[in-house]
Amino acid sequence: MNKLQIISDKNKKSLSIKKILLTKIQSSNFQKDNLIIVIGGDGFMLQILKKNKNSKKQFYGINSGNYGFLMNKFSSNNIIKNLSRANIVSISPLEMKVKNKNNQIKKSIAINEVSVLRQSRQAASLSIKQGSRQIIKKLVSDGVLVSTPAGSTAYNLSVHGPILSLHSKKLSISPISAFRPRRWKGKIVNDKSEIVITNLNPSKRPISAVADNSEVRNAKSITIKTNYKIKFNLLYDKNRSLQKKIKIEQLRRETK
Repeated sequence: MNKLQIISDKNKKSLSIKKILLTKIQSSNFQKDNLIIVIGGDGFMLQILKKNKNSKKQFYGINSGNYGFLMNKFSSNNIIKNLSRANIVSISPLEMKVKNKNNQIKKSIAINEVSVLRQSRQAASLSIKQGSRQIIKKLVSDGVLVSTPAGSTAYNLSVHGPILSLHSKKLSISPISAFRPRRWKGKIVNDKSEIVITNLNPSKRPISAVADNSEVRNAKSITIKTNYKIKFNLLYDKNRSLQKKIKIEQLRRETK
C-alpha cells in the first residue's frame, strides 16, 4: 500500500512547516494513501510533479516560497481539515520535442509553459504553425511562449499574454517583445493543436527552448502539444481552488 509522503524543500521555513505538519498528522492519525504533500514554492512543486509524472498520486502543495500559485496557504490549526476536504484538479502538461543543430531530438514536459528564447544579442527569427496551418510566417522577436491555462498567470502574464480559464481547453501563443510584426499580439488555439516553431536562421540567430525550467540550446525546430497520457492530480483547499486563483487574476487585469 502506498502511504502518505511529505517532501520538503531544504530552506528553514519549509523544514519548520514540515516539523509542525508531522506533529499534527501523528496526533490526529491522519492517513491518506497515494498522497504526496509538497512543501516549498512553485518551482519546487514543478520539480516534484515531473519526477512523479508516471505515478497516480495526488499532490497537495504547501507554500513556503513567494507567490505560490500552485500551492496552498499553510494553516497549522486547519491543516488536517484542509487535507481531508481538499478538492482535486487534474491537469495535463505540454510535451516539448526539440530538434537541435546536430539533429538530435530532446523531449521534456511543461506544466506552465514552453518558452522559445533568443540565445544571443540577435533577435530570433521564427515561423509558427498550428498543424499544417501557418499562424505567422516570420516573427522577429526576443522569442515566443506557449502556455497552458495553469501557467497562463505566470511568465505568460508577464509578456501580456491572455489569462486562460482552467477548463477552457485552450493554449496561448504569446510573442516576447515582438519587433516585426510589431503589433502581433499572439493567438489562442485549441489544446489539441500541435504547434511547430521553426528557427528561420539558426546559424546567425540561435535560440533555446525551455520547458518550465528545462532548457535545450541551439534549437532548430520545436514541436509542442498537450500530452493527455500524463495527468497530474492536484489538491486545493475548498476556498482557494486553482480555478478561483485564475479568476482573481482575470478580474485584477480587467479592473486595471
